[in-house]
Amino acid sequence: MSDAESGRIIAIASGKGGVGKTWLAISLAQAMAEAGRRVLLVDADLGLANIDVQLGLPPGPDLGAVLAGRLELAAAVRRHGAGFDLLPGQSGCTSLTGLGEAALDRLGAMLRQAAARWDVVLLDCGAGIEPAVRGLAALADTLLVVATAEPTSLTDAYAVLKLHRRDRPGGDQRVVVNLAEDAAAGERVWRSLETACARFLGAGVPLAGVVRRDRRVPEAIRHQVPLLTRHPVAAAAEDVRHLAALMSSASRPAGNLHPAI
Repeated sequence: MSDAESGRIIAIASGKGGVGKTWLAISLAQAMAEAGRRVLLVDADLGLANIDVQLGLPPGPDLGAVLAGRLELAAAVRRHGAGFDLLPGQSGCTSLTGLGEAALDRLGAMLRQAAARWDVVLLDCGAGIEPAVRGLAALADTLLVVATAEPTSLTDAYAVLKLHRRDRPGGDQRVVVNLAEDAAAGERVWRSLETACARFLGAGVPLAGVVRRDRRVPEAIRHQVPLLTRHPVAAAAEDVRHLAALMSSASRPAGNLHPAI
């Protein structure tokens, strides 16, 4: 597969925790898989990985073993019943949070190779603006920044967008508003970020989608079952499927090739 035909790498990040980033990554992976895409979900939250917990998976091969050179990436990938492939992270390993440039380069090379095998590689990045998080965000073809209406979430989301523009000038970045009371409320949250980016960074940021607050989301997480499996017609499931359709149809920006970290 040529570079032009390779799969798309999408990083999902947030300025702060508690905005539903990991749940969104899982749900987006399932929605894209439902639409016929070959999806690899990578738990790239270095040090605080928890996708395996949300999905109720037993311990097994993970990203830590891959980075340590004990396993090839393909050997650590698991197939989930929801239709996507998963590379779990390694929770509570502080050595991963301080990965040096060489290790990040190796991880970047592995992810680019994975993009030649899968249609979409989704990276569930850690919250915040640590160097490793910024490096992974800069690697991706598209950065999705998850935000909510909370003022601290908006402030921290702006910081992520600002630094990503420094790390990846001209890179594709978009906002997903989660836990919105309704579509209009979500658009108002996005508009505040759009205005701030346009005023202080010289250009706005597109809205990728709005996901409505849905009581069935925490219920599905408690049962360790993906929302689209447990509650396929939930409002939040509908919103994520809409987001998946938009992301699948959106073309990768011209010249936005995978850079070295």
